[in-house]
Amino acid sequence: MSHELAWLLVAIPAVSAAILLLGGKATNAWGHLLGTAASLASFVCGALLFFQMQGHDAEERSETVKLFEWFSVGSVRVDVTLLVDQLSILFVLLITGVGSLIHIYSIGYMSHDPRRRRFFAYLNLFIAAMLLLVLAADYLLVFVGWEGVGLASYLLIGFWQDRHSAATAAKKAFVVNRVGDIGLSLAVMSMWALFGSSAFATVNAGAEGLSSTWATLLGLMLLLAACGKSAQVPLQSWLLDAMEGPTPVSALIHAATMVTAGVYLVTRSSAIYEHTEVASTAVVIVGTVTVLAGAIIGCAKDDIKKALAGSTMSQIGYMMLAAGLGPAGYVFAIFHLITHGFFKANMFLGAGSVMHGMNDDVNMRHYGALRLSMKVTFVTFAMGYLAIIGFPGFAGFWSKDKIIEAAFAENFVIGLCALLAAGITAFYMTRLMMMTFFGKKRWAEDVHPHESPSSMTVPLIVLAVLSVFGGALYFLGGHWIVHWLEPVVGHEEHHPPVSALVMTLITVAVVAVGAAIGFLRYRHEIPREAPVKVSPVTTFARRDLYGDALNEAVLMRPGQYLTRTLVWLDNRGVDGLVNGLAALFGGLSGRLRRFQTGFVRSYALSMVFGAAFVVVALLAVRLS
Repeated sequence: MSHELAWLLVAIPAVSAAILLLGGKATNAWGHLLGTAASLASFVCGALLFFQMQGHDAEERSETVKLFEWFSVGSVRVDVTLLVDQLSILFVLLITGVGSLIHIYSIGYMSHDPRRRRFFAYLNLFIAAMLLLVLAADYLLVFVGWEGVGLASYLLIGFWQDRHSAATAAKKAFVVNRVGDIGLSLAVMSMWALFGSSAFATVNAGAEGLSSTWATLLGLMLLLAACGKSAQVPLQSWLLDAMEGPTPVSALIHAATMVTAGVYLVTRSSAIYEHTEVASTAVVIVGTVTVLAGAIIGCAKDDIKKALAGSTMSQIGYMMLAAGLGPAGYVFAIFHLITHGFFKANMFLGAGSVMHGMNDDVNMRHYGALRLSMKVTFVTFAMGYLAIIGFPGFAGFWSKDKIIEAAFAENFVIGLCALLAAGITAFYMTRLMMMTFFGKKRWAEDVHPHESPSSMTVPLIVLAVLSVFGGALYFLGGHWIVHWLEPVVGHEEHHPPVSALVMTLITVAVVAVGAAIGFLRYRHEIPREAPVKVSPVTTFARRDLYGDALNEAVLMRPGQYLTRTLVWLDNRGVDGLVNGLAALFGGLSGRLRRFQTGFVRSYALSMVFGAAFVVVALLAVRLS
């Protein structure tokens, strides 16, 4: 496939979405098939481009494809241009590959939903917007894809809009992401002011001439945008509420599309971050805080999807941490992003399979012993579990351990936090496994757990295989992914305080301790109702570290009071002044109008009185 046809990657799912949205009921019978075929077709196009790139030297693999002129104003001209390089093609394969498996899974999962056609249209729209985001060769075009992803997530999170909780969650995700979008819009405008363009090539070339102040400002603006899309502290509050959408949506958001966008943006902007230590350090701090925050939240959630959502926050935090380390971490941020896409999609779809067999109950306290009734779901989910905790040989072992090594090489405290988060991850993921698949049955009487249909289990099997062997991207071909990405993001070897083997042994030991604590804690009887009297730490985690309360106290309430004050000033001040003047002149005119009767006798009488007044005044002056 020629690079000139790269536009098909975006066009195919976009056209499919248009057909499904505009086709009406005529497309109900086959809309889900068209949507799935469109995603698969984009994956095939991406795979063909990938294999074609393999045949070129590293310097010749990157190519820009100009499609058409977008707009021009005076001497300013902006073209719609795509960039197909080593970084974007990996994202293309992840988005379309995992996205296609989620489409296939959704055929069975949404089979009884009367609006299934619309659901697949939104999925296609999501895929198209994310592909535009990662293929754009200009930050302005990235912004278009960025907003498209925000729109699609709003539509999908609130898909079951008859539920108040779903509608509220969609609105919350949309609003919180708009806060982050301010950062990207300001960054794009600043680029135009500084460089006269927002094209990657121009910005990267001009980054060396930036002052430290402007480099820092641009880096922080882009970080704000990344925090919104990738649910990083302090803009993480929308992510757990987003679980109100159908489970395939959760898998798509968490594994292949929305939350990976922030990591992509920071990595793609490496030329800027290399010239600002302040912004790079801010990225590391945000990632480190989110790694721990997400892990702590995951420990206290009984909702299986929200427990996985907490883990997504944490794992994306690992990626942001690595991206903040610069050339020593960019490759591993992307590597972990890819392996996480495999095992997190596997686990979210596995959670959907569990819910399918449990009458849509999401409370893990109502599960237990499901390994006996859902063998395929159990085995595939277990592969994702072993991958996310970093069990030796599984995908997460190869990617996450490298981030921990790089973190220790940069700063001992940062490395210690990353290592601690690995142990906490092992604990809460073991908790999830024990509560769901082991122990005694805690089902309600009307629940009859059963395995999901093949349209749902086949994607689980494929993702389970990728969860096991995804690490091959690193250990095969002499660190293949490092050599593949190095021409785009660069790479520097990190040097941890101890050897890589010792670091690996330490990490595995910490993971084993976390898993052992989780096993010992939850191998006994688990009550069907969550205990009310718990420790302050558990309460802290249950309430999402008071993220919503903090946002309300720091942002919402002050904003509300400010708005009320401005409205009062507008009503009583500005409008009061204008209305007061109007009333004054209106009253004066009303009184003056009494003297304008229109009768000649009245005017004559006024003249007589006026003349008499003048005569009296003149006599008074003369006599004086």
